[in-house]
Formats: sequence, C-alpha cells, structure tokens
Amino acid sequence: MKIIDRYIIGKYLGTFIYTLAIFVIIIVVFDLSEKMDDFMKSGLSFWGILSKYYAGSIPFYVNMLSPLINFIAVIFFTAKMADQTEIVPILSGGVSFNRFLFPYLVSASIIFSANLLSNLYILPYTNTLKNRFENTYVKRNDPSTKSNIHMKLDDKTYIYIDNFDNKTNSGYRFSLDNFSGDVLTKKIVAENIKWDSLKRKWQLTNYSIRKIEGLKETMIYGNGKLKDTILDMRPDDFSAYDNVVQNLTTKELSDKIRKEKIRGTGVMNDLQFERYKRYLHPLSAFVLTLIGVALSSRKVRGGVGVSLGIGIFISFAYIVFNQFTQMFSTKGGLPPFAAVITPTIFFGLLGFYLLRKAPK
Repeated sequence: MKIIDRYIIGKYLGTFIYTLAIFVIIIVVFDLSEKMDDFMKSGLSFWGILSKYYAGSIPFYVNMLSPLINFIAVIFFTAKMADQTEIVPILSGGVSFNRFLFPYLVSASIIFSANLLSNLYILPYTNTLKNRFENTYVKRNDPSTKSNIHMKLDDKTYIYIDNFDNKTNSGYRFSLDNFSGDVLTKKIVAENIKWDSLKRKWQLTNYSIRKIEGLKETMIYGNGKLKDTILDMRPDDFSAYDNVVQNLTTKELSDKIRKEKIRGTGVMNDLQFERYKRYLHPLSAFVLTLIGVALSSRKVRGGVGVSLGIGIFISFAYIVFNQFTQMFSTKGGLPPFAAVITPTIFFGLLGFYLLRKAPK
C-alpha cells in the first residue's frame, strides 16, 4: 500500500465518519423535538430514554444513512481532490485508473463489512429496543390487537384465536384441533390463553380437553383452573405491529421462514425480504463508491458544488428505488430476492458505465 493509498483511505473514512456523525446529530435533535411529549408522558428518566430508545434508534439511523453518507463522502473529497488538481498528477505519473480505484475499494470493503456485521448481529438487538419503546410509548393509541387468527402449527395441529392483545400477550377464545390424517383426535378449547415469559409456556384459563379414540371420547374440564402447555408458537407470531420482523435475529428469522412455509399466514414476503436485505444491502458501499468516483474525478467548472449536487440526487434516487421495490415486494407480489437485488444491479451497471466514460 502506497502513501497515496493511505491518504485516500484516510480521507474517505474520515469524511464518511465525520459526515455521518453530523447527520445523526441533526436527526436526533429533530427526533427529540418531535417525541418530547411522548418522552414526558412515559415517565422515564433521561438515562431510561437514552438506554431504552436512543441506544436502539441511533444504530438504526446510522444503518439507514450509511449509503447516502457513503456517496456524499466519496463525491465530496474526490471532487475536492480534482478541484485542487491532485488527481491529474496521480494519473499522469503512470498510475492506471483501475489502480487509482484500489484505495476506494479497500475503504468500501471496510464499510461493507461493518454494515454486514451490523445487519446480522447488532441491529436485531438495537431494533428491539427502539421498536419496543415506540410500540409502548409512541404508538400507544395504535391498535395492538389482532383478530380471527387461524394458524397451522404442524402437519396435524391447527389453532384459532378470536382476539390477541400484543400488549398483554394474551388471547381470547382459543381452540386447538389435533388430527390423525383426516380424523380429529383431540380438541382443546379455552376462554383465555396467555404467554408466561418466565416459564416460556402458554397458560390456559377455563379450558376443556376432548380426547377422541375411535368411538371412545374423554372430556376434561378446567373451569376456574390454569393449565400450562407447550405450543410451537410465540406472541410475535400474532403481532399487530409491522416492525416486529426487524427485531428477529438471523437465526430466529431463518426459523420463522421455515415455520411460515407450514403455517402460510401471509408474511413470507416480509420475512424473505428482511433476510435478503441484511445480506445484500451492504453491497451499496461498492456500487455508490464506483458511481461517486466516476462522477467526481473530473475537474469541472463550478467546483465541488456541482458534483455534490449530482451525487445527492443520485443517492436519493437509490434510496427511493429501494423503497419502491420493497413496496412492490410486500404488496405487489415481486419476488423478495429480485426486489432487493434490482436496485444494486441497476446502479451497479450505471457505475460501470460512468467509469468507462470517466477521464483516465
């Protein structure tokens, strides 16, 4: 690695971190002013708000802004190098344009690795903090119940819950049917079902159990009694909140996709989109770096401002394109993998085209 490589890598990462910090501070200030009433009503201390909300929201903002800030950082310091006639001597000294890209790709690899590790291991935990706070204190007036729930737990077990409350993790008018082939072998009916987070079991109230063995039937009544039971389901399976998928760890997400293939509750697209997004979205570091270098490596009349304006426009176009494909995936039937990879491929091809046209 040459001196010029270390110089470019330092400029790239330094500008990226500095700009990202400024944007995050601005967003936190606006977010604080918008949610001040919710913070006051929550009754939490300053440390409680910091640990239960901003400890989760700041990593979320960093991840959300990373592609935009990455692009702006590349555009800004590369255009400044071009404006100060630093790039021309490098290329005139016998360095090929591809070799000139080397420190940019090293920096993009560092950002890619950080984003990937964050998506897989950090954000599921921090998103849980952020979303739990928002669902409890910010969205307190939003509906927290889900009605008429039908679910297939496995090849022979079906459940129904008339109404499930996500705030109390309890359901009303629960029934379970167990089949052997086409023959009903057991039916459980309960007035209430509640998740016990300590025992990690479901608790039935005012229940009845009907067992069928050929022509012989047995009834067990539990009026006024409680019964613990283990079922292959969790309160998150009945969540009325859209952000619950973001809280799942990578392992939990894979398990939920496997179970969803059996249950068919209609959230498969959301689950698969979230899984592909965690692995593929960090590729934006390479795509936007290529576009940024191609756009800003030429000295233009108007200085850094022209390149920076074009860069901001393209980065916002990239973000909007991602939102459109996500909407078409979750609402319009576009395959999740295609929805995640399409913006990357489109802007990647744009980057290679601009690189071919860039002055060398």
